[in-house]
Amino acid sequence: MSQVPQSVPYSTTNAGIPVESDEHSLTVGSNGPILLQDHYLIEKMAQFNRERVPERVVHAKGSGAYGFLEITNDVSQFTKADLFQPGKRTEMLARFSTVAGELGSPDTWRDPRGFALKFYTEHGNYDLVGNNTPVFFVRDPMKFQDFIRSQKRHPVTGLRNNDMQWDFWTLSPESAHQVTWLMGDRGIPRTYRHMNGYSSHTYMWVNAGGERFWVKYHIKTDQGIEFLTQAEADDLAGRDADVHRRDLYEAIERGEHPSWTVHVQVMPFDDAPDYRFNPFDLTKVWPHGDYPLIEVGRMTLDKNPPDHFVHIEQAAFEPSNMVPGIGPSPDKMLLGRLFSYPDTHRYRIGPNYTQLPPNRPRSQVHSYAKDGPMRYKPADTAMPYAPNSYGGPAAAVTQFGDVAGWRTAGEMVREAYRLHREDDDFGQAGTQVRQVLDDAARDRLVSNVTGHLRQGVSRPVLDRALQYWRNIDKELGDRIAKNVNGM
Repeated sequence: MSQVPQSVPYSTTNAGIPVESDEHSLTVGSNGPILLQDHYLIEKMAQFNRERVPERVVHAKGSGAYGFLEITNDVSQFTKADLFQPGKRTEMLARFSTVAGELGSPDTWRDPRGFALKFYTEHGNYDLVGNNTPVFFVRDPMKFQDFIRSQKRHPVTGLRNNDMQWDFWTLSPESAHQVTWLMGDRGIPRTYRHMNGYSSHTYMWVNAGGERFWVKYHIKTDQGIEFLTQAEADDLAGRDADVHRRDLYEAIERGEHPSWTVHVQVMPFDDAPDYRFNPFDLTKVWPHGDYPLIEVGRMTLDKNPPDHFVHIEQAAFEPSNMVPGIGPSPDKMLLGRLFSYPDTHRYRIGPNYTQLPPNRPRSQVHSYAKDGPMRYKPADTAMPYAPNSYGGPAAAVTQFGDVAGWRTAGEMVREAYRLHREDDDFGQAGTQVRQVLDDAARDRLVSNVTGHLRQGVSRPVLDRALQYWRNIDKELGDRIAKNVNGM
């Protein structure tokens, strides 16, 4: 065994056994064959062959950090959730990501950014899985898989394909609002620190008295909104594909801890049925004039994870993690994600993923789940079934009241929900163009869309895309059409 200075720890196998060499295989003679009994060599090779888990199908490329949420305002009249009570401080983990790119893709592609948060509350983990945009491309989970495939690589060429993207978008007019965000300045944030986060989905809050409210989260960057132009982003993609990951890590290391102010919009429960558009439609925003922002608290990221793979690559966020005082809404996309997110974690990192460090609750776990691959903490349940007469845990209805939910009315249907007088696909996108963007932002939007449409979009799809933008705003659409083909 080689001599190791006492100040340096000695190498071991995964079982903690000291190894005889980190450099030389066990052979017959100096040039003889390698021996199968060199179990350390076999362990190193076998471990190396298995050290990658499948990357996420969506949001594969990302980065994150640990921090905390401090409540600065009293919103207890709206929710009894422990983490939102006055003066509360809750430890948390955040992960930011692109949506369509693979694990090695550039941080600066034009793409929505994931904004996923995990709060380690006294009553279990609360996950808020959002984006840096307040809306999304589709409103029904039946279309989600198809949307993602249209943004990925062409099955024949293996290349990203603008024609596929515009083909799907123009055949899905509900995408207009999100595409307007994507093609504008927010489509490429300057850094993760300089972008907002949104729940996008509507959630239910329930207060201690059992009153129900509908809420949307708005998480506003305290560093200010900053963006990259398309030219800047293209340049950075070639010079530093990990620029956003690098920026977040280095900012925290030098003590510049980024923060965001958390707000909510609150809609009284009974406003929803007669509101002017479907408030649970993921392609719509609630006007602030109807439901103004209410400050909740401040989120700060102050600690880089000690190992990126363990704490970020294996981090598992799922909107189904809702603590007492928070529940789902009739948002179809949200309801679909309640299944799809934990299901993809079980496939990607195994059925016991909640025992991994970033996903492990800080509160006590008394689950009847048992066994399965890679499980190392036994169930604290006396007997592995419920009910049992050996002192096993029992449902906490008496402690926390009914699970936050709503009472549905009517029969289950498949047709679109069209009961509100302003349920249209292009209206809010047009309002954004005319009333939110200034002249310079409109010019950049025209330039971004024009550049995107000029890259391999076929004539039938191009014609639909030009009409798509005219439906959003006639003047803007005409400008894009003139730039693309002189129409």
